[in-house]
Amino acid sequence: MREEITAALKQAMRDKNSARLSTLRLISAAIKDRDIAVRSEGNDSGVSDEEVLAILVKMVKQRQESARVYEEGNRLDLAERELSEVVIINEFLPQQLNAEKTEEAIAQAIADTGAESIRDMGKVMGELKSKFTGQIDFGAAGAKVKAALTNR
Repeated sequence: MREEITAALKQAMRDKNSARLSTLRLISAAIKDRDIAVRSEGNDSGVSDEEVLAILVKMVKQRQESARVYEEGNRLDLAERELSEVVIINEFLPQQLNAEKTEEAIAQAIADTGAESIRDMGKVMGELKSKFTGQIDFGAAGAKVKAALTNR
């Protein structure tokens, strides 16, 4: 992941694409910040690819929320900029699962964990997060998992 981001950063510099370059620098800075925090905790290897994915997912959520707030405030220029950053960040995230595949993943996670009631929701969500970080909207998936476990 880091190599992909670094290569894209260098290419954006060569292309003199300032909007893409600034977004890629934000991504790189967020990863480096997390690296520093992890190293201060005693882990010298830095963040893993899974943590990089989590950082990118968080960045997308932040920008989507900011865009929504800007649209409500009638600042469409700022909302558009935030959404263009989302497009760039999404390039580094795995392909999102469609609704059918998400349902299959949830059913498989319930089966794998042996979940039988709503009390097992944390196990199921943990299983999904370990396998599908960046591929599923966990807010929507949480509601689907809850509904599936409630109907058992």
